[in-house]
Amino acid sequence: MSLFPAFIKLKGRPCLVVGAGPIGESKIASLLAAGAVVQVVAPHATAAVSKWAAQGRVSWKAREFQPGDLDGMVLVVSAASSPAVSAAVFKEARSRGVLCNAVDDPGHCDFYYAAIVNRGQLQIAISTGGQSPALAQRLRKELEQQFGPEYEPWIEKLGDARRELFAGQVEPEGRRERLHEIASAGAFEEFQSGAEPRDAQGGQTTGTVYLVGAGPGDPELLTLKALRILGQADVVLHDDLLTPEILELIPQTARVECVGKRHGARQVSQEEINARLCRYAAQGLTVVRLKGGDGAIFGRAGEETAALRAAGIPCAMIPGVTAASSAASAAGVSLTDRRLGSALVFLTAQRCKGNPPPNWKAVAALGGALAIYMPGGHETDLARQLIESGIKPDAPCIVVSQASRPDEQILRTTVGKLQETAALPAPAILLIGVLAPTEADPPSPAPSRVEGLSASAGKQDPVSPLLEFMNE
Repeated sequence: MSLFPAFIKLKGRPCLVVGAGPIGESKIASLLAAGAVVQVVAPHATAAVSKWAAQGRVSWKAREFQPGDLDGMVLVVSAASSPAVSAAVFKEARSRGVLCNAVDDPGHCDFYYAAIVNRGQLQIAISTGGQSPALAQRLRKELEQQFGPEYEPWIEKLGDARRELFAGQVEPEGRRERLHEIASAGAFEEFQSGAEPRDAQGGQTTGTVYLVGAGPGDPELLTLKALRILGQADVVLHDDLLTPEILELIPQTARVECVGKRHGARQVSQEEINARLCRYAAQGLTVVRLKGGDGAIFGRAGEETAALRAAGIPCAMIPGVTAASSAASAAGVSLTDRRLGSALVFLTAQRCKGNPPPNWKAVAALGGALAIYMPGGHETDLARQLIESGIKPDAPCIVVSQASRPDEQILRTTVGKLQETAALPAPAILLIGVLAPTEADPPSPAPSRVEGLSASAGKQDPVSPLLEFMNE
């Protein structure tokens, strides 16, 4: 059954609560918070309800429910301990066209109480249609972490700006664009940082570019901040190796361009990517450069931020879960282990033309573990260079391909046998010198995924991928 989600104004309107125990008390409190005129019918009441009645905040009739109690009511909540009483309240309410909620009795409900994330004028309601209030409460706690207390003063500022725009002489289309701009992820970042706010009439017109790390591929490894900013994007320039589940999180209203660099395929040059980022931001758009893993680790983030700063374009980097971390998690190993060494080195097998190779002997002398990104096609040279540097041929080597994705592959070998190993599909990474789990160690359970996270996101709703599967 589909439910109609709505936020109802109850200020000054009569509402009835049947029952005044601890549950009834909480329902009365929520109605008072909404400004309702609350009538209570119950033989007995908690101390709090009795106090509210003595203060005149509620009207309490200390008796059993009677049909006439529903005269003139907008809605009724039955928090009675007797199912028979709730059934009678629902039947009478239905005959009068009064909306009824019987607590913990979905069959006698016209509406359900939602789990609410309350940030002042910003309210996010979660309903399971009465099927699992416990799930709704869990999801509420998760959203409270994403939408912190700072949203309460920010939405007040948005309201002031909106009223200012409607009071001024602004064309409807221009006003709509400004309303979206001042509610953007970039505007929120400015508010949090204490930067001078954009004025409602026009102020700043240059957009912001966000270099967002999308993680290894599992959409659940996308950070909450990355998800929020992605939901506000006007334009997304993304790498070629991102999973479909991540790409489905992009708002349907956003312009999406693939600018990935695959070996042997037609490439978009780095200079062209930089030019597109600057061009779109100069149009006042919110631009997301979506990169697999963490863009600051072998992701050319330095080149892009330099180009943006040279052009006077505001930019920010949002870190992501890097391939080394996800690969180690998939293989059940630790990247750092004090029994083996005190160093962890990130390297890449892909280098710009003219760049010298790493000083392998210096790397080997550090001890600890190596994480070698993008090894595809270089396995033979890597094995030779590692052995020549002093790393023993029998040193453990783990190849992880497609870490965190459904087609993830893990190959355990040694440095000496690495050249005999067929290259696994990209993206792949080598982990060398990590302490592998022993055969006696129990296998780690595979974590379950949250269903529905890949649902399409809507503009100005940064958590719609989450909310779409939450709501019934």
